[in-house]
Amino acid sequence: MSDLKAEGSGQLRRLALGTVQFGLEYGVANRTGRVEVEQMRDILGLAHKAQIDTLDTAISYGQCEQRLGEIGIHGWQVVSKLPALPDQCDDILGWVRASVQGSLRRLAIPRLSGLLLHRPRELLGANGVALHRALCVIRELGEAEKIGVSIYDPEDLELLWPRYALDLVQAPFNVLDRRLVSSGWLARLHDGGVEIHVRSVFLQGLLLMQEGTRPRYFDRWQSVWERWHRWLASENVSALRAALGCALAQRAVGRVVVGVDSVGQLRDILAAGADDAADCPDQLGCSDPELINPSMWRLQ
Repeated sequence: MSDLKAEGSGQLRRLALGTVQFGLEYGVANRTGRVEVEQMRDILGLAHKAQIDTLDTAISYGQCEQRLGEIGIHGWQVVSKLPALPDQCDDILGWVRASVQGSLRRLAIPRLSGLLLHRPRELLGANGVALHRALCVIRELGEAEKIGVSIYDPEDLELLWPRYALDLVQAPFNVLDRRLVSSGWLARLHDGGVEIHVRSVFLQGLLLMQEGTRPRYFDRWQSVWERWHRWLASENVSALRAALGCALAQRAVGRVVVGVDSVGQLRDILAAGADDAADCPDQLGCSDPELINPSMWRLQ
């Protein structure tokens, strides 16, 4: 693993609150549906007390932005994401500006701390240069402090990095999915002054589920689950603490995005994150994209 490890105990300020559950029924382990407004308010209040200052959201997260704006998120750092560029878009800058201004209006805040593309490979298409330029204009206007991409595979960076300057990159990283580190991109981005946020640290809750409770689709990776639970037992550590610690142990990571369905879940995460971050061994990793990439899951 990388030598870019976290130092000291307690990394709660490095957590960011993911908000997709505030707008959509999301996650393979989700049993409660979309989070209700009062619960959202309580979650935000507890996160604020824990000195978490960053929210991760997106225009495509249903009514999430509207609900956050109604609750009031003054003082929060907000990272949002643009949806796919419409087909036959003749005014890319106009579309980007209208999308961002709509977000700011719904969120009731004056600016975003980060604006990301949800589909980064659009930068490689015919409209890529114009799209990146539009992001730069948003930054120049002060409507977003940083611009960047939300990637699904570090290989995306091999194509994007030579062409475009990025301030912020969000990528998946967890106990099973070590590609960000093993590819060298975590260190490379950090050395290049790029802020790095990681998501999917619990793999939509899959890593936290008890043996025998996962959807049958995941049975073919039984050896992976046995190895994971055997290691947890040998270390006498909870799945939550180990999964969170694996991400927090990477010192180059600026924010670790965690999504919750309830105040109780957030309390458990805060308790786990208050301990010293401890990395998990490389042998727990898995390179099978049909497991580590949720977009490839076939649960029906």
